[in-house]
Amino acid sequence: MAANCSFDVTSTVDLQEVDNALNQARKEIIQRYDFKGAKAEIDFNRQESTVTLVADSEFKMQALWEIVQGRMVKRGVPVKNLTLGDIQRGAGDTVRRIVTLQQGIPADAAKAVVKFIKDRKLKKVQAAIQGDQLRISSPSRDELQAVIGLLKAEDFGVELQFGNYREN
Repeated sequence: MAANCSFDVTSTVDLQEVDNALNQARKEIIQRYDFKGAKAEIDFNRQESTVTLVADSEFKMQALWEIVQGRMVKRGVPVKNLTLGDIQRGAGDTVRRIVTLQQGIPADAAKAVVKFIKDRKLKKVQAAIQGDQLRISSPSRDELQAVIGLLKAEDFGVELQFGNYREN
C-alpha cells in the first residue's frame, strides 16, 4: 500500500516583522515634511494582535496607513492578513483606526478552501480542518503539488502558507 503524504496550510503573521515594520514607519513619519507638527501615532499590541493608528485628519490617516502598509510589504508581512477597522473620531479632534492582524485561517476561509479542493475532484485528496489550519493529504505527491498550485492561484482573503510536508 502506498504511503500517505500530507502538508499543512496555515496563515500566520510574524509579529517581530510587524514590530520592525512599524518601527521603520515611525522613523519615516518623523522625517516626512507633511507630518511636521502633526499628530501621528502607531501603537502595536502584541497580545491582541492589533495596530492602532492615530492622526489629525482622515487625509493624514490615509497617508499614515500607506506608510505602514508599504513598510509591511517590504518586511514580508502579508497585507492580506491585515483587517482595517473603521475610522473613529477621537479626543482632541483626532481620528483613530484599529488594524487587526489575522493569525490562522478563519473558519469561513477554511471551509471555502476545503470546498474549492473538493470541487476540483482530485483523486484521493483529503482536506481536514484542524483548528486554524488545514491538513491536506493524498497518496500521490503529484496531486499534493497540484493542490498547492491551485491554492496559490486562488484568493481566499488570507495569505496561505504551505509547510510541514510529511510522508506517513
